[in-house]
Amino acid sequence: MDFHYSKEKNVQIIISLLKQYGIKKVIASPGSTNISVVASMQYDPFFEMYSSVDERSAAYMACGLAAESGEPVVLTCTAATASRNYLPGLTEAYYRKLPVLAITSTTPLANIGHHQRQSVDRSSIQKDIANLSVLIQIVKDDLDEWDCVVKVNKALSELTHRSGGPVHINLETEYSMDFSVVKLPKARIIVRIEGKDMGKMPQMSKGKIGIIIGSYDNMSEALAESIERFCASYNAVVFKDHTSHYYRRYSINYSLLGIQEFYQSTMRNIDLLIHLGNVSGDDYSIGALSKAKEVWRVSCDGDMIDTFKKLHYVFEMDEKSFFDYYCTDTKNISFYESCIQEYDSILERFPDIPFSNLWIANQLHRVIPKKSRIQLGILNSLRAWNLFRLDDSIRIYSNVGGFGIDGGMSSLIGASLCDKNKLYFGIFGDLQFFYDMNVIGNRHIGSNVRILLINNGRGIEFRNYHHPATIFGAATDLYIAAAGHYGNKSSKLIKHYAEDLGFEYISASSKDEFFNIYNKFVSPVLNDKPVIFEVFTNTDDESEALKLVRHIVVNHKDYAIRTVKDVAKQILPSGVINRMKKVIK
Repeated sequence: MDFHYSKEKNVQIIISLLKQYGIKKVIASPGSTNISVVASMQYDPFFEMYSSVDERSAAYMACGLAAESGEPVVLTCTAATASRNYLPGLTEAYYRKLPVLAITSTTPLANIGHHQRQSVDRSSIQKDIANLSVLIQIVKDDLDEWDCVVKVNKALSELTHRSGGPVHINLETEYSMDFSVVKLPKARIIVRIEGKDMGKMPQMSKGKIGIIIGSYDNMSEALAESIERFCASYNAVVFKDHTSHYYRRYSINYSLLGIQEFYQSTMRNIDLLIHLGNVSGDDYSIGALSKAKEVWRVSCDGDMIDTFKKLHYVFEMDEKSFFDYYCTDTKNISFYESCIQEYDSILERFPDIPFSNLWIANQLHRVIPKKSRIQLGILNSLRAWNLFRLDDSIRIYSNVGGFGIDGGMSSLIGASLCDKNKLYFGIFGDLQFFYDMNVIGNRHIGSNVRILLINNGRGIEFRNYHHPATIFGAATDLYIAAAGHYGNKSSKLIKHYAEDLGFEYISASSKDEFFNIYNKFVSPVLNDKPVIFEVFTNTDDESEALKLVRHIVVNHKDYAIRTVKDVAKQILPSGVINRMKKVIK
C-alpha cells in the first residue's frame, strides 16, 4: 500500500504552508493522535525528521537545533500529557527568542470535560511559552478552511516576526488513517514584509488597482498626498466610505454602486486591492470588492487581517512609506474618470423615494454647513449617508469599531466639547436614540449640538424587504424589531423631554413638513440652544425606499438569472437547479 498525505484538510494546509515557508526540520514524538501529521511528513522527502520519545528532551533538542541552524524547528506530539512536557523547553525558547513550533495534536475539543481519554484542555497556555497559540480545527467547510489558512500563516510567520520566538499550534484530528492524497493542495501563503525589509517589496501589479480604506480617524495630509500620487502613478482609485477620512483626488464613495442588487459595476473587477484602515460600515462595497483577485494589507501592526479572503501580502510599515516606495512620475487617471462617470450616471437617476431615512439623507447631504462634524448611527443612517458625497470640509464618524447601537449620541456629545464654535450633527434611529438618551441630560452640552432623530418606532433593519427576518411578517415586531417601545412614536414624549432639558425641538411627519422646517436644523448660524429634530417615518416607506435605491440600475441578464434562481430554489430539486444553471450560462 502506498502512503502519501493524510486526507485531513487541516493537516494538508499545515504541511503545504510549512513547505512554502521553507520550514523542514522536525522532531517527532511517538503517539496515535499525531499520526496524521507525522506520517504525512514522513513520506515527504522535503522534511528533515528526527525522533525523540521524551517530549521534554525533544523541546530542548529543538532549542539546540534552532540556535545552531538559525532555522525554525517543528515539534509534534500526541494528546494527553505529552504536551505538558514541552513546557520547560518552550520556556527556554521564549526567553531566548528561538523559533520553535510546537504542534500538539488533540482529539476533538467537544470531548474535553466528558471523561474521554487523552482529552486535555489546552485552550489557555502560560504567557511565557509561546508568542502565539492558535487552534486549528477540523476543516468541514469553506469557512473552516479559510480560518485554518489564516491561522497557520499567522503561526508560521510569528516564528520570525520581529524578534521571533516559539509558537503553539493545537491541531484537532479525526484520527484518519487515509493517506491516499498524492498531490498536496497548495494552501494560500500570506507573506509579511516588515519596514526593515523594503528590499523584498513585490512588483506592483500592472492590472487594475484599487485602494479600499476602512474607518481611519486621523489620516495625515502627508499620507493622503502620498496616496494621491500613487493613484496617479498606477491609474488606481480609492474606494472609501465616510469614516475613511480621505479627501484627496481619485476617490469615490463606491456604496451607491455596491448597493445595486441587480447590477455589477465594472469597478469590482480589480486585479489588486490594497487595504488600509479598520472596520468599514459599508458592507455593500466590502462584498462587491471581494471579487478582487489579490489583496495587500498595509498597516503598522502587521496583523494578518483577511477581510476579503484574498490576502497575499501584509506590509508592516507606516502607510506613507509603502506608497512613497511605489510612487512614480507617470500619470494616468483613466480608471478614476470612468469610475466617476459611472457613479454620476447612477446618481443622476436617483429615484423619487418615499419619506424615509434615505430620502432625508438625499435632501440634507447638500446643505450640511461646511466644516461641520457628523456622527452617524448604526446601521440605517450610516448606510443612507454613505451613498452621497458631502463637502470635503465635513468630518463624518460612526461607532463602527464595536458596531453596536449603543454610545453613538454619547460619542457625539463628547466630540462637541472640543470646539464650541463648530456645529456637531448626529443622525440616529429611534432605538439608538432611546438607548443612549441619558447623555442629552448632561449639563456640558452646548448650543453647537444638533440631533436628527428618525423615529419609525422599531429597529427598521429587521423590517426592510431584504432582511431574513421578514419571513415572520408583522410578527417580526414582537421581539426581533422591538416595536412599540418608548412611547410607540409619541408626538409628545421627546418634545417634552428635549424642551425640559433646554433643547429646541422641531419635528416633521411628511416631506412638506420637512421642507418647512429643515432650514432651522442646518442653519450655519449657532443658536442659543441645541436642537433635536424628530422625524416620523413608517416601516413600509423605509423598506420601499431602500428597495428603489437598490434597483436604480438593473442589468437585465443578472436580474433574469437571479429571479430564476430564487424561484427554482423554492420549488425544484437541486439536480434540476444545476441543469438550469448550465442552460442559463
